[in-house]
Amino acid sequence: MAEPILQLRDTRLRLAGNAGPVDILHGITLSVGAGETLGLVGPSGSGKSSLLMLMGGLERATGGQVMALGHDLTAMDEDALARFRRDHMGVVFQSFHLIPTMTALENVATPLELAGHADAFDRAAAELETVGLGHRADHYPSQLSGGEQQRVALARAAAPRPAILLADEPTGNLDGANGQAIMDLLFGLRDRHGATLVMVTHAPDLAAICDRVVRLRDGRIEGEDAGTATRGKPQAAE
Repeated sequence: MAEPILQLRDTRLRLAGNAGPVDILHGITLSVGAGETLGLVGPSGSGKSSLLMLMGGLERATGGQVMALGHDLTAMDEDALARFRRDHMGVVFQSFHLIPTMTALENVATPLELAGHADAFDRAAAELETVGLGHRADHYPSQLSGGEQQRVALARAAAPRPAILLADEPTGNLDGANGQAIMDLLFGLRDRHGATLVMVTHAPDLAAICDRVVRLRDGRIEGEDAGTATRGKPQAAE
């Protein structure tokens, strides 16, 4: 494996429930190499999305350690985590999470503006062209199909050129053709910029095209397999 870009050491997650604390993840130890594509699979409730949220600092571990790019996410406060995500991570959600009062262009440009890029709108426009939506830049989310909204969400995640891209069921709300288009775009980002991709999916055939597949059950790693990795290896980041 390449030099680890993500490392979890005996990581645990316990959340408060109506009937008392609920243990979601039980001592997860896992490394993800730079430029690797990793698929997370398992039945509903196995902890896949929770594990992804820990990797992105969107959920705070209640035990163990989460390291990203050599930084201890478990030691950061919320402001530091937000800055770290802004500078190093892109997150793609199943439910898109676009800002409804902003156009596609504005949605993609927002994280670039927050990061202080003077050319935020030019970069956003270029990224929308990359995902085939240059002609829809001035449209609002309500005017876009589900597949188009997911492509805008992917462009928003990709525009800052993140070292780590996290995708939670990125094709879950899409039909087969749109789902395949999103997968091609995700792996294209990996190929163009050397991003590390971690993807949660219920679809074994999608996970299998990753370099590695980790199987979870009941909040534990059940096992892992080598993916088919039929796509090209990533090029060096620009």
